[in-house]
Amino acid sequence: MISVTSLTAPGPLDEERLYWDWYQRLGPGAELLGDVAGATVADLGAGTGERAAYVAAVLGADQVAAIDTSATRVTLGRERYAHVPELDFVHGDAATYLAAAAGSVDVAYSCFGAADFSDPVHLLPAAASGLRPGGTFVLATLAHYEDGAPPAAELRPTEVSVRSSSGSLTTKRRWVLEAAVWEKLLADAGFTGITTEVLRDPGGGDREPPIATTLIRAVRGGS
Repeated sequence: MISVTSLTAPGPLDEERLYWDWYQRLGPGAELLGDVAGATVADLGAGTGERAAYVAAVLGADQVAAIDTSATRVTLGRERYAHVPELDFVHGDAATYLAAAAGSVDVAYSCFGAADFSDPVHLLPAAASGLRPGGTFVLATLAHYEDGAPPAAELRPTEVSVRSSSGSLTTKRRWVLEAAVWEKLLADAGFTGITTEVLRDPGGGDREPPIATTLIRAVRGGS
C-alpha cells in the first residue's frame, strides 16, 4: 500500500466556481465542460454531489446524474440536494451506467472519482459509448501518489489504504498513471482532441503536502 486517501473529492466546493485540482483552488473552471445549459451530464464518482449540484443549479444543466458506489454518500446527497430537481443520484457503477446510456450524455467528468478507482479499460470505452458524438469528457486525477511516489508508466493499479466517509480504513485499487498512459487509453477508447495540463500546488505545510493534478479534456469521436 502506498498512501491513505479519501474516496471523496478533497477540499470544499467554492460556491462561485468549479475547481479541478486536488485542493480545489487552482486552474481552470467550468469552462472545461463547455456550455452545459440544457445538457445531460454525468458525474462519475460524485460522492455526496456538491459538484453535480453546482452543475445543475448554477450552470443550468437539464439533467445531472450523480453516480457513486457508496450507498451512504448517495443517501446523504439525496437528502442535501432534494431541492435541485435536475439532479438525480444513482447508486451504482459508473461504467455500467454509461454503457447503458447509449449516446445520451452530453458531458461526463470524473474529479478524483470513478476514473481513479475503476479499471480504465472498462470505464473509458463505456464513457465513449454513453457520450453522444462530440460529447465532452473531463478527467481530473492525481499526477502522482499522495506520498510523492511517481505515477505508473504502464497500466496497473496500486493497492491504497482508503478512508471512507465514516472514517474507517480499507484497501482499494487506485489508478495513478502518467499522463501519456491516460492519453493513450482515451485515444484507444475513441476520444479525440485530447488536451492535458498539470496543475501543481506547492501545498501549505505538513497538513497540505505538494500535490499535482493531471487534468485532461477529450471529445468523443464519431458522427
